[in-house]
Amino acid sequence: MEKTIEYTNLAELPSVAKQIIDFGKGENVWIFEGEMGAGKTTTITAICKELGVQSHIQSPTFSLVNEYETSSDEIIYHFDFYRIKQEIEAMDMGVEEYLYSGNLCMIEWASKIENLLPLQYLKVKIDVNFEEKRTITLSVIK
Repeated sequence: MEKTIEYTNLAELPSVAKQIIDFGKGENVWIFEGEMGAGKTTTITAICKELGVQSHIQSPTFSLVNEYETSSDEIIYHFDFYRIKQEIEAMDMGVEEYLYSGNLCMIEWASKIENLLPLQYLKVKIDVNFEEKRTITLSVIK
């Protein structure tokens, strides 16, 4: 199953985030693909806000993972693997424990840990089109 969402400005992101959340229900691992500057972190921020995260949300580029708590005491993990060179770096920080924790894990640059991903996850592909329009393609990978 696949869904496509298009938007042209940031004011539409809360609606986009709700659609992603609805589509991704039941999946604990969500990977975000797109070129540098496509809006991966911005989209994750919108999703976290829709899920009730009150704290500051930012890319964990240097720490590799950020932990957020929602208003209903759920934990969300946000990963950014852009800077790792080998999968062993993710293994050393215990990524598998996070991925199989049952908590929502949102991952930027998941291609860097491709062999560590679970067999099933939500793929959120963000493409930048003509005049800065974004197309998000959602699919469950099994």
